Amino acid sequence: MAATPDKRRVAYYFDPDVGSYNYNLGHPMKPHRILIAHHLVSAYEMLDKMHVLRAERASAETMTRFHTDEYVNFLSKVTPETADELTYHGSRFLVGEDNPAFEGVFEFCSISAGGSIAAANRVTSGAADIAINWAGGLHHAKQREASGFCYINDIVLGILELLRTYPRVLYIDIDCHHGDGVEEAFFTTNRVMTCSFHKFGDYFPGTGRHDDVGLGKGKGYAVNVPLKDGMTDETYKSVFEPIITKILEVFRPSAIVLQCGTDSLAGDKLGCFNVTMRGHAACVQFVRRQNIPMMLVGGGGYTVKNVARTWCYETACALGIEDTIDPMLPYNAYFEWFGPRYRLEVPENNMENMNLKEGYLNQILNLTLEQLSKLPCAPSVQMQDVPRESVGAHLGWRLQGEEPQDDLDKTLAQHARFIYKIQEGDETDSERHHPRNKKRMSIITNQQLDLPQWQEFDLCSGVAEVDRRSKRRFFGSGGAYDENWPALDEVVEVYNGVPTRINGMRVGEVMSRGGWTREMDDDEYSE
Repeated sequence: MAATPDKRRVAYYFDPDVGSYNYNLGHPMKPHRILIAHHLVSAYEMLDKMHVLRAERASAETMTRFHTDEYVNFLSKVTPETADELTYHGSRFLVGEDNPAFEGVFEFCSISAGGSIAAANRVTSGAADIAINWAGGLHHAKQREASGFCYINDIVLGILELLRTYPRVLYIDIDCHHGDGVEEAFFTTNRVMTCSFHKFGDYFPGTGRHDDVGLGKGKGYAVNVPLKDGMTDETYKSVFEPIITKILEVFRPSAIVLQCGTDSLAGDKLGCFNVTMRGHAACVQFVRRQNIPMMLVGGGGYTVKNVARTWCYETACALGIEDTIDPMLPYNAYFEWFGPRYRLEVPENNMENMNLKEGYLNQILNLTLEQLSKLPCAPSVQMQDVPRESVGAHLGWRLQGEEPQDDLDKTLAQHARFIYKIQEGDETDSERHHPRNKKRMSIITNQQLDLPQWQEFDLCSGVAEVDRRSKRRFFGSGGAYDENWPALDEVVEVYNGVPTRINGMRVGEVMSRGGWTREMDDDEYSE
């Protein structure tokens, strides 16, 4: 029997080490905000009303349920000192300055991912109606690349756990930035509907057009609501509630994941909306009233004290006690940070609401409702019993060192290739008239990144030639290689102990082709 709307079993995941990590001096992302929010939750005596849990940290093997093996392996090894070499001079894995290789990056990722996976399992087991992981919500991370302060996409990992039990999962994103990483992961399936309310137009990540609706089986199941500067509580509610109501009607989700990024609050350092704490929390309250199993995760938010206030208040909303807590902050270890008002509030400012001009908000609302009305009945899926763990895990077996590549690895690699082409802007039927942004952007500056030019080194002539191809090339990145390379079944010509030609081609030319000794088409070249 479902829990009654006025009382829910809430599981709250927190790891005390999460506040110990630091991206770097002056970086907008502050993991310490999660610790401050926890102190407020504790000061309001909410911990006794929830199941407070410390999740098992996600292993590298667990992270590869979504991310590629090579990317997770990179995160487990990278340090600030080795970042330049391991990223091939900033051309792979960590592109730009948004995602620095800080000390303990893998441990930070394991805390975030572990919390969301554990929260999902808590919900699917029936032990909780609502599970909270404020250390999660890192929605920009891609399958094989960090993006927008996000390294591991804990949301995707959590949703994959929910899909083991539930036929349909709804993902709602109220961060100021588009939830592109989660959308890409489920762009071709109808088992997950993604709905993102975000700022659009010369703003990171540059994606999230209204007509980005999914592909294949997932066509129509990606919902994007592009907004403009100055969104207020009233205007946010006027689009959020009708759209979510319609989604619940046509999609009938079995579980909901709500990403509560707080950079949509008024006064955020990187945001551009004018939503108050109560307006932001109204989304949590509305979803909670639907009486559907739910996960709450964190996300963006760069004015630290406002992030802490809002997540504390939304924890109270999950418990259903938001009307009983004192707006005057109780004393806590960070009390001085909240001066001079010392209140549990984030007020609006005097920004102009650009969404009200020329009827823009009504146009977006009508277009979105029209898209949803075209969907057929809620998609069904044949459910079968899924083992909670593999035989190897049950027996305690773990592969040591590098795992051998099998057919499943190759299949997943092909899937990663397909998803990555969507990210990079390869043209599809839905994109010929609305091409995607093909270049990466910085979340800090909202400017397109100037990626380093590739260099091809000719072993015979000793000359480094600049390659201006638009697509990325692994072997042209200037990385180090073994002088005895290649260990291949090829005809290799050696000069003074150094390989110079392979099957009649210069080694430098073979390397520039990614190790291939034949001409490749553009699709092959991109990888």
